[in-house]
Amino acid sequence: MKKIFGLVDCNNFYSSCERVFAPHLESRPVVVLSNNDGCIIARSSEAKDLGIPMGAPLFKYKDFLKQHNVAIFSANFALYGDLSQRVMESLESFNPQVDVYSVDEAFIDLSGLDGGFRTGLLDHGARLRDTVQRWTGIPVSIGIAETKTLAKLANRLAKKTPPAANMGNAGNNVFDLLDPQHRQTVLAATDIKDLWGIGRNITPKLNELGIFSALDLYNAPIDIIRKRFGATIMRTVYELRGQPCIELEDQPPDKKTIIFTRSFGHRVSRHDELKEAVASYASRAAAKLRRHGLLTGCLWVSAQTNHYNTFDEQCRDALAMPLPQPTDHTGTLIKAALAGLARLYRPGYRYKRAGVMLFDLVAKKNYAPTLFDQTDTKHGDDLMAALDTINQKLGRNARGHDVVQFGGGGIHTNWRMNQTRLSRRYTTRWADLPIVKA
Repeated sequence: MKKIFGLVDCNNFYSSCERVFAPHLESRPVVVLSNNDGCIIARSSEAKDLGIPMGAPLFKYKDFLKQHNVAIFSANFALYGDLSQRVMESLESFNPQVDVYSVDEAFIDLSGLDGGFRTGLLDHGARLRDTVQRWTGIPVSIGIAETKTLAKLANRLAKKTPPAANMGNAGNNVFDLLDPQHRQTVLAATDIKDLWGIGRNITPKLNELGIFSALDLYNAPIDIIRKRFGATIMRTVYELRGQPCIELEDQPPDKKTIIFTRSFGHRVSRHDELKEAVASYASRAAAKLRRHGLLTGCLWVSAQTNHYNTFDEQCRDALAMPLPQPTDHTGTLIKAALAGLARLYRPGYRYKRAGVMLFDLVAKKNYAPTLFDQTDTKHGDDLMAALDTINQKLGRNARGHDVVQFGGGGIHTNWRMNQTRLSRRYTTRWADLPIVKA
């Protein structure tokens, strides 16, 4: 059976999420801001057309955004994460084999579809596109090809290319690269730097060999590519030639690290405020650890000042805290994080950011305690399971806290990020559920 891949990519995902529950924004430019409302990290198509660059500082573009009636939102990651999960579940109802690539992208297996091959695939893609938008409100683009690399390229074209009878485009964001002659034309028009898997460091080296387009790489001698760049770029060449080298993954690869780090809403000098922040971050990292069924053997805690402020004393400190045995218990991780922070803290410094990273991760199901391990894991597991169940069911309160949390994370938390333009958590918080009026 011929292998066929589809890449489903949510269009302008963060902006589209904000529009799901605010349909009056449908044709209005929308931007989403980074932590602390600092920079623009997402733009709707209308905002891109205005020339607003990615990463633009908000303070520099405030007047421009107001002039053009741009809707501005703080990043609502609770909403985005939940809608992402709904999109992926919608895909699984059509295609059981879904390889989630990122929060807004997933590869799917389209092999074996009936109905005139290309016509059947394009029709299936159109049905899939329409269903995802109807069920979730999120518009998607779908690229179809014989390899993941080509599907990525097809998806890129699905967002840009208008429908045409002589091209592999079903119209409205479904595009295929299954026709060999058409594929050659597309590869010739694709700059090598725009190809999936080709980074900024590799591009100049390929240019030195006279490789400037995807078609140039397609035609490159495989022995030279293997010798100069190794197996990764060699696989890209084979993928461009329609030979699958990157398979779908039924399960995401095991995480190597879990990181939770944030900037503060204002500079923090007091030790007790810094402790609250670090305890809160350790708690959030621990919850994520349990969701992935992992244990951590080492915790890394960090704190830093604002190096752009030349008037303040500067520091950027971090410390690894090995744990007696791998754990996923929030209390244990908070204790380790605060012990590390006590060694890092410098009185009088104005801290801008702190973070917690968990590494040396192992799958909980595969971990066997040692003979001398005296930890009461049964009661600890029951407590953490109850904590997670309650918080998953009830979500977070108006201040962004879990409903049930360890006291070390604080209550008032004035150090939290500035999010003055945050939309409601429509799908994850009871008080924010939309109200339908007759």
